[in-house]
Formats: sequence, C-alpha cells, structure tokens
Amino acid sequence: MTVPMWAWIAVIGGLLLVVAIDLWIVDRGEAREFTMRQATFWVTLYIALAVAFGVLLWVTEGGAKAGEFFAGYITEYSLSVDNLFIFFIIMSRFAVPKEFQHKVLLVGILMALVMRGIFIALGSAALANFSWLFYVFGAFLVYTAINIVRQHVKGDDDDYQENAVLRWVRRAFPTTPDYVGAKVLVRVNGKRMVTPMLIVMVAIGSTDLLFALDSIPAIFGLTTDAFIVFTANAFALMGLRQLYFLLGGLLQRLVYISYGLAFILAFIGVKLVLEALHASGFSWAPEVPISVSLSVIGATMVITTVASLLKSRSDARKGVETSQSGAS
Repeated sequence: MTVPMWAWIAVIGGLLLVVAIDLWIVDRGEAREFTMRQATFWVTLYIALAVAFGVLLWVTEGGAKAGEFFAGYITEYSLSVDNLFIFFIIMSRFAVPKEFQHKVLLVGILMALVMRGIFIALGSAALANFSWLFYVFGAFLVYTAINIVRQHVKGDDDDYQENAVLRWVRRAFPTTPDYVGAKVLVRVNGKRMVTPMLIVMVAIGSTDLLFALDSIPAIFGLTTDAFIVFTANAFALMGLRQLYFLLGGLLQRLVYISYGLAFILAFIGVKLVLEALHASGFSWAPEVPISVSLSVIGATMVITTVASLLKSRSDARKGVETSQSGAS
C-alpha cells in the first residue's frame, strides 16, 4: 500500500492531538489518582478510534488491508496486556505513588512508541531486501512462545530483572532517595540530581522496548506494510496506560493469558515460515489468509480470557469453602 506523506502526517498529528487532549484533561492541576471512570472513558475512546481507523482503511483500501490492521491491532493489544503484568511489578518495586503512576506510564509508553517507530522502519527496510529474515522471525516467534510457556510453568512470570539501560542510568546519574512530587530533575545543595521518577520512567520505557522484540516480528508476520504496522502499534500503545488502571486487580486473575499469547506467537511464527516457503517456490506450503489469522487471534484471546476468569472464580470459591470448613 502506497501511503502519501500527508497521510502519515495526518495520522501521527491526530494521535499527538488526542494525547495532548488526554494530558490537558487528565493531568492538569494537582496530581491525583486515575479513576475507574476516567480509565473506562479513555480505553473506550482509544478502541473506538482504532475501529474507526480500521473502517476508514476498509473504505479506502479494501477489506484485506483493514483485516491486516485489525489482526495486527488485536495482536499488539493482546501482547500489551501481558506487558501490564511487568508494569504492575515495576510500579510496586519502585513504590510509585498512585497519583503519579499515569504520568510514569505515559512518558514510558511515548518513549517506547518513538523507539518502535525506528524499529519498524529498520525492520521494513530489512525485510524488503533480505527475504530470509522471514525464517529468522518465524523461528524467533516460535522460540519465544516456548519460552513464555516454560516461564509460566516454572512460575517466573513475576521475576523482573533490571535491564542494561536501567542499570546504566542508575550508575550515570545521582539519584535522590525519595520522590520529589512528579519532578524528574531537582537541585540538592547546588547539585543536580534525578529522582526515582526518572528511573521508573526509564524502566517502563526500556522494558516495553524489549517487548517490542516479540511484538514487531509478530505483526510483520501478519503484514509487511509499514504504515499498518506503525498504526496498529500506535493505537495499541496509546490506550495502554488507561488499560492498566481499568484492569487493576483483574490482571492477577488472567492466569491463562500467557498460554494464549504463546499460542498466538507460535501460530504467527509458523505462518511466517510457511508463507516464506510459498514465496520461495514451494507450492506445498500454504498461504494463510488474513481472515484465518484474525479469527485464530480473536478466538484465542476470548477463550483464554474466559477460561482464566472461570478458573479464578473456581479457585476463589474453593478458598471460601476451605476457610469455612477450617473455621467449623
């Protein structure tokens, strides 16, 4: 799909405008906690904008391109839910005050969005010139899927390790022992110091960037159109901080979500390899239609979410029965 420069400018400008309005409405005045009502409104708004964009693609470019966008968007949004588990751990580990958490998430996500844009540009150029990378991406996604299942079985989901970028920031900049409101830079006894607010922003941004190593190859397995890859990522990330507050304690109840995401990554990895083989002249290797991909991704997320909630409800009921029997 050939996208004129004005379309890129319009989409990026529109997203920045929505973020600016979001900031003006939510972050003006004194710092305060993000309410459930606000979270619901903004999550609904960002999903509605993504759907509207997909419909616009359908009208202007046809159902195939719209299907690629929706498949990519759902995949990126689903993988973003998995990111929220790590965000929750980071917020807890750094003891971020609740009234500042939405600002931390926004800055971290914007950092990740810029870096993902660079990744997408590099990935698109690389795939256009080196078709063998499709095999590498496919194998990497299958490996990642297996690794996710292994970590979940071993119970390592909550094991957050500081990455190299965060360790460098800690060494390079003197840090105040406590938060100073929402400030990231302060002067103490004439010396400039950063606050833990900057450290946690870097933690969120760099961690999400590491997740891009999974999500970018995954969406390239659904479409090689750089415009669709970028917009699917952008729409998925833009509503991520509100989704964090909307889900809240529900995150701990999505016990099977990792298996669902692993299946999606493995499916896309196999799809990439099969389509690369087909393009190389192996006629026995089938091409997987985008409609099939969209159906598999959507059905997987619905099934794993419902199964997770049923499992959590069953465990809670057993816990109540156990406590009652113990009391008697």
